[in-house]
Amino acid sequence: MKAAIQLERVTKTFKGKKAVDDLSLTVEAGTVLALLGPNGAGKTTTISMILGLQQPSSGKVKLLEDDPRSPKVRDRIGAMLQEISVIDNLKVGETINLFRSYFSRPLPLDQLLLISGLEKEKDKMATALSGGQQRRLGFAMAAAGDPDIIFLDEPTVGMDVTSRQLFWDTIRAMASRGKTVVLTTHYLEEADQLADRIVVIDRGRVIADGTPSEIKAGTTGRIISFTAGAGVTDIALRRLPGVTDTEWSGRRVKLYSGDTDRLIFALVENRIDMRDIEIQSGGLEEAFQALVQPAKEA
Repeated sequence: MKAAIQLERVTKTFKGKKAVDDLSLTVEAGTVLALLGPNGAGKTTTISMILGLQQPSSGKVKLLEDDPRSPKVRDRIGAMLQEISVIDNLKVGETINLFRSYFSRPLPLDQLLLISGLEKEKDKMATALSGGQQRRLGFAMAAAGDPDIIFLDEPTVGMDVTSRQLFWDTIRAMASRGKTVVLTTHYLEEADQLADRIVVIDRGRVIADGTPSEIKAGTTGRIISFTAGAGVTDIALRRLPGVTDTEWSGRRVKLYSGDTDRLIFALVENRIDMRDIEIQSGGLEEAFQALVQPAKEA
């Protein structure tokens, strides 16, 4: 697979302070990447450099194997940033058509209205849209050129549940067509649902990189839960290798462990009386907090 995005030892310094610090990252074409991090982690600066809006203090950035500022590259990307500015005296359809005119192979207007959920608002003044509707208009503008790579910065802020679900479905459809999607979001459920790959950055550095399952399993460990027989005690379970914690609810018990394969073997070997066994990872929210908390405390 070709690399859609390449950052090689990129650093960005503002007034002597590093916003991005020696960051290297390669994103293959067709990936849905969630770029996560606490406020001030360097996410927005990183995306600005990938888009060519800012230049790195050192290091190299390539987009579609070329300079991000190249007109050829700009014709193949779309971006929805946090601040959406609508143009006065233009209707929704007119606004989208204006953005379509900037690209060599735009999507049809009707399709853009459909994927943004703005079909009924086509003839409404763009300035009269609600906050959530303006976010959806921003998405339509970002998708106007049928981009090979689309950048979405907090895309669903202000959207209702129905609009958010439509957005998720659209992103999945884009990914199925081989499009590369990069999104930042504070809705970790969104990242968990959509992303093939999650990169967590803090203080301008990558602190975690993997699939949602890998991120969750690598930081919060995994959980084995089962209904314990009457003779099973907490003391006996805590003696098993790899158990880091236990949690009881009646006879239902959760065992927390960083090595569930080893723990399952130990449960069977010790003939623990159990039924209805489940194995699951912790949540992405817990994983994210576990990753960024040490940096805050340092």
